[in-house]
Amino acid sequence: MPPAPPPLDQRTFGAVLFDMDGTLIDSIPAVERSWLTWAAENSVAPERLLGFHGVPALGVIGALLPDLDTAGRQASFQRIEDLEVADVDGVALLPGAQEALTTLIDAGAKVAIVTSCTDPLYEARVTATGLRRPPVVVTASMVKRGKPAPDPFLLAAERLGVDPGDCLVVEDATSGLRAAHAAGVTSTLAVLHTTPHAQLAELADLVVGGMDGVTFGVDEESRITLATR
Repeated sequence: MPPAPPPLDQRTFGAVLFDMDGTLIDSIPAVERSWLTWAAENSVAPERLLGFHGVPALGVIGALLPDLDTAGRQASFQRIEDLEVADVDGVALLPGAQEALTTLIDAGAKVAIVTSCTDPLYEARVTATGLRRPPVVVTASMVKRGKPAPDPFLLAAERLGVDPGDCLVVEDATSGLRAAHAAGVTSTLAVLHTTPHAQLAELADLVVGGMDGVTFGVDEESRITLATR
């Protein structure tokens, strides 16, 4: 058997790919309000919304309303996007998120946000929170297949010029962690905000309470390091 890889805080990385909602910002109350409104309008029982965190809206709609034709699916998608973009009440930065991004961006490290938000929703939430904008952002609008497919992380790694296997992915959802693994990412950090520890621990190298539980560094060769607090 090959030797076990070293602990996450003993590795270095060429880039960090951050999920956004539930990892860098808290949008859960707004998301729940929007989707409950959408569910009521579409006669979908609220409990059927469970288990889709981290999945792009089109994927959720396809799973919950599989009989919709293309036009109906697009109209339903536009409705939930409008609801979410309009509701940023209570959307806020999570502890440690701004510090992590600032450390990496100011040091010239390769960093990206890889989100299941569409372009308009990403803009609305970043504007509402003041979250630092990294050099590369991949939204659901930019890929044909969203998480848990590997496409978003593959595109982010390509735009950063880094092999996916040399990236650290930071996620809060199992769908995102599965997408990272499918993309060939071998280093994953999970934060506890939306998903139980046991589920994350099955897929991530390390689980921490939040971004305030880790510190990033950048060495002279622009390699990224990680330390737990």
